Amino acid sequence: MCGIVGYIGKKNAVDVIYCGLEKLEYRGYDSAGIAVIDNKKIQRRRSIGKLKNLQENIKTNSIYGNIGIGHTRWATHGKPSQENAHPHTDCNEKIVVVHNGIIENYIELKKSLQNEGHKFSSQTDTEVIAHLIEKYYKNDLLVAVKLALKDIRGSYAICAICKEDKSRIVVARKDAPLVIGVALGEKYIASDVSALLQYTKDVIFLENGDVAEIKEDSIKIFDIDDNVVDRKSQKILWNAIQAEKCGYKHFMLKEIFEQAQTTQDTFRGRISDELNKIILESIKLTKKEILSISRICIVACGTSYHAGLISKFLFEKFTEIPTEVNIASEFRYCSPVIDDKVLTIFISQSGETADTLAALRLARGKKSKTIAICNVVGSSISREANYTLYTHCGPEIGVASTKAFTGQLTALYLLVMYIASIKEVISNEQLANFISGLRDIPNKISETLKLSSQIEEIAKLFQNTKQFIYLARNINYPIALEGALKLKEISYIYAEGYPAGEMKHGPIALIDETMPVMVIATNSKVYEKVLSNIEEAKARGAKIIAIANKSNNDIVKNSDYQIFVPEVDDFFSPLINVIPLQFFAYFVSVMKGCDVDQPRNLAKSVTVE
Repeated sequence: MCGIVGYIGKKNAVDVIYCGLEKLEYRGYDSAGIAVIDNKKIQRRRSIGKLKNLQENIKTNSIYGNIGIGHTRWATHGKPSQENAHPHTDCNEKIVVVHNGIIENYIELKKSLQNEGHKFSSQTDTEVIAHLIEKYYKNDLLVAVKLALKDIRGSYAICAICKEDKSRIVVARKDAPLVIGVALGEKYIASDVSALLQYTKDVIFLENGDVAEIKEDSIKIFDIDDNVVDRKSQKILWNAIQAEKCGYKHFMLKEIFEQAQTTQDTFRGRISDELNKIILESIKLTKKEILSISRICIVACGTSYHAGLISKFLFEKFTEIPTEVNIASEFRYCSPVIDDKVLTIFISQSGETADTLAALRLARGKKSKTIAICNVVGSSISREANYTLYTHCGPEIGVASTKAFTGQLTALYLLVMYIASIKEVISNEQLANFISGLRDIPNKISETLKLSSQIEEIAKLFQNTKQFIYLARNINYPIALEGALKLKEISYIYAEGYPAGEMKHGPIALIDETMPVMVIATNSKVYEKVLSNIEEAKARGAKIIAIANKSNNDIVKNSDYQIFVPEVDDFFSPLINVIPLQFFAYFVSVMKGCDVDQPRNLAKSVTVE
């Protein structure tokens, strides 16, 4: 959940670490801190709140060192405060540590350490790590960290330095991401590659259970069994400018406008008009294995879960395979009936979502074939799944997901048609129409993006609304859920997404002149039924905003405001219909003065349970 940066080399570590933390502030912004070693002394600066507060602290109380670690926090144990901010030290301020994850047995460890005379200064689980390392330290930081880790139960990405040894940083990871940036005469550490790109594009992704000793000119990595291993570096193709706002007021707005490109990037090279074929080289399931699939089980959280709900309609319609969609945090604690005939699909933008990762491991333990839909190369979920279908969306910085969602949908459309074509349950004509339609989606998205000004005007009318209902049916019902989630996430307006046909089974009791209703009413086999639901809401005084097609002539008299989107085949409509809802949430949030990119209590990557 939190952001970690470390550096060892000839530069001023403070500058490097702060720049890296700026790239990772989306991972947590309750507090931040930096620690460096200067002449065998730990220099530490910590501040509550956003990163700019730490910058002011450092300006007032400057520090310098060639080795250091930093952290931006999303609070789990202990309220946001200066004493709970990382980095944390031991009793004698000899060891300093930053940590991402949760130490599940920290209470018993803390009591044991206190009985041994250790004094704690925070309420965090992380501080026990510093004291454990202190306990085992005998002039060798690497050995002390390894011994401390044996006592720890939970998830972690850890960086540790010792004032008695300016030559090394020791790092470790288990169920939380950690990446090493490689450059001549200097090394970088981060919880996300975006923090490293301005310095190096050569990175090493640590595997689960790895411990590494990092020096200016060397990296020594030990696996979970304490064997020295050679982890090959990878070259990251992202440009650092991809993580900048490029003139947009907010990252979220930039990322909404990027969707025509990112959708195209996700299907580019994977569809062939000439061969009338879907080409997914990373999915190496044989025809025999695909024909043996008895059921598809999709697992995800949040926005990714909504993408999964949409794909259920597609899998069942086109592959004729029964499909279920599960919330990862529930799936991992139920008793799923899964075997080697069940295909499980795990959707995660970051590839580090803790609940989804745990669900993946559960499925693999039951011999299920697993596929990851993921945006981050080298992430935990992508490495642990049997196969990975990457979206090509580049870094998504805004906490509220936009382009990652449409990228996930695009990848799922490809996977659906890939399986359907191998099973030979769709005709060549159907596949050709699908390929043609998908190729045209970026153009349709570009047309939809031109509606931003109109949507902004409608948003002005509802910026002071206290509650909202979003309605849709069939394949667009999950888009109603996604639209409501976006409004809640960034504008703090309570919103509920609901299947329109179920409105009369309860939610209709809420509807009056104070309850606006957003309805997706584009052309489909359920269009007339949606019209009836609109009339039910309007009869009770609700203001109706309709997402519709211009050919829907009767929608004008049945709604108060209309957003006319380009018409596409019904099964592609979620890719188009979600965009006005993203815009609407964005503009309402801006008008309310909310922090669009970093909404309260949320972080981009939920790497703890």
